[in-house]
Amino acid sequence: MTTFVLVPGAWKGSWAFEAVVPLLERAGHTVHALTLTGLRPDDDTATVASANLDTHADDVVRHLDRHHLTGATLVGHSYAGMVIAAAADRAGGRISRLVHLDAYVPRDGESCWSSTNEHFRKVFATGAAATGYAVRPPDGGDPRRRPHPLAAFLQTIRLTGTFARVPRREFVYCAGWEDRTPFAELRTRLRADPGWQVHDLPTGHNAMLEAPEAVAALLLAD
Repeated sequence: MTTFVLVPGAWKGSWAFEAVVPLLERAGHTVHALTLTGLRPDDDTATVASANLDTHADDVVRHLDRHHLTGATLVGHSYAGMVIAAAADRAGGRISRLVHLDAYVPRDGESCWSSTNEHFRKVFATGAAATGYAVRPPDGGDPRRRPHPLAAFLQTIRLTGTFARVPRREFVYCAGWEDRTPFAELRTRLRADPGWQVHDLPTGHNAMLEAPEAVAALLLAD
C-alpha cells in the first residue's frame, strides 16, 4: 500500500484532486489531499500576506509529522512542484517518490518567478496589483480558487541535496497547452537526466481535473 500526499498548485485547494482521490483509494491506497496556508477559505488577510514557499513546505512536513508518514509519495501540481521539492529536502528521507505533475522542478536558488515564462510573470504581477501581497486567480476558472500569496511565487528555494536523493523522481508533461506552457525546456532537461522519468499526457495543464483516470493510472504504475 502506498501513501499519497497530493499538493495543489496556485490558487487551488484539496478540491483540485477530488476526482483522483477515490480512484487511488479504490486501488487500496491511503490518500491525503492538502490545502496550503493562505488558500483555505477561512484564512485571514494577515495569513495570506505572510505565507511564502517556506510556509507551504512546512505545511507538508508538518502533515507528514502529524500523521507519522514515511515512504510517502508526494505529488505536486504546477507551483506545488516548488513545494514538494522543498518539503522532500526537509523530510529527512521520508519520501520515496516525487511526482511533478506539469510542475516546476527547481534547482537551488530558483523561484517560481525565475522558473516560469513571461506569460505567467505578467499573470502574477497583474494579479497582485490590487493588494501587493495576493495574486488573484486568472479569469474564467473554477470559482473555488482563491488569491495566492505573492511571496510564495517570489521566494527562492534552498536545497541541500536531499531532494535529489529521493529514490524515484518523475515529471509529467501536459502537452495540450503548448502556446502557454512554461515547462517545455524543463521537459527537455529532465529527459536528459537519468535520475528522472518523464511522462507525457495529451491534456491541458489541469490534468487531474481533465483526465483523472489518466493521472491515477500514472500514479498507480509500478
